[in-house]
Amino acid sequence: RYTNLFPPGPRKMSALNVGARSGLLQAATRAAVHRVTPISSRRVAAPFQSASFRTSAPSSLKLQPEANVEGKRIKYFQIYRWDPDESSKPTVATFPIDMADCGPMVLDALIKIKNELDPTLAFRRSCREGICGSCAMNIDGTNTLACLARIDPKTAKTKIYPLPHMYVIKDLVADMTNFYAQYKTIEPWLQRDESKVEKRIVDEDGTVKEGYHDKKERDVLDGMYECILCACCSTSCPSYWWNSETYLGPAVLMQAYRWIADTRDESTAKRIAQLDDSYKLFRCHTIMNCTKTCPKSLNPGLAIAKIKQRIAMSYV
Repeated sequence: RYTNLFPPGPRKMSALNVGARSGLLQAATRAAVHRVTPISSRRVAAPFQSASFRTSAPSSLKLQPEANVEGKRIKYFQIYRWDPDESSKPTVATFPIDMADCGPMVLDALIKIKNELDPTLAFRRSCREGICGSCAMNIDGTNTLACLARIDPKTAKTKIYPLPHMYVIKDLVADMTNFYAQYKTIEPWLQRDESKVEKRIVDEDGTVKEGYHDKKERDVLDGMYECILCACCSTSCPSYWWNSETYLGPAVLMQAYRWIADTRDESTAKRIAQLDDSYKLFRCHTIMNCTKTCPKSLNPGLAIAKIKQRIAMSYV
């Protein structure tokens, strides 16, 4: 269905002009999405490189701060655009927005642009409350949720790109097929052995009502069950960039540990054995971009470390 536009190895990194580890995310997101392809297999877009962009930004953009322009507070939004139905390469379109007539969040600006300036702009959004994870995108070099990202009043422009290192369906809509397929592999549901009766609350007729789960055991799940699977953490991880077909990534691994840590689940040994793999888990090199970028302030890096600890203990 897709064609991998970048061969494995150093060429993939050089395309991003990646420097020191601390600047990996910022350098990569300046180039934004480097693998772009349409859904149709008839045509594949050219590799996403900043040199191939066309922009509608005014030449004097750098000299125009956010200020009163004919009585308006104008801010420029530079947005990645690509349409699979057109033959052109990806471009960056610039939209001026009067901040006096716009909400405070980036999602407010995107909705205003779609409603008033360009109805063809494509992006996902749903809850507007940081719950659904639909509006995940790269805003000014950081993976975050558009509904939770405030528009910076101190800058003249805001740059918006899709989640980096993902195939793009159109504009800001990234293809999450591989991400959700990996999530499915961890079997993210409670697995019980109905032959056991320990820690069960049973009705008089023998019907099992629930699995016993005290408050202390429940508290262990805090910081993991809140994950909304927005993929901000996974797409900020260099290990996931290079090995997205085999490495599960921070979001999926944190959800895997959520079920390993759940005392009601009775498939812990099987879950640990499935993750004991040099690529599924151990491609994590503790760079911690995942924890830094999480819009819900969760810590996927800690969950991954605990999985590694549980696997090590299983060999003792």
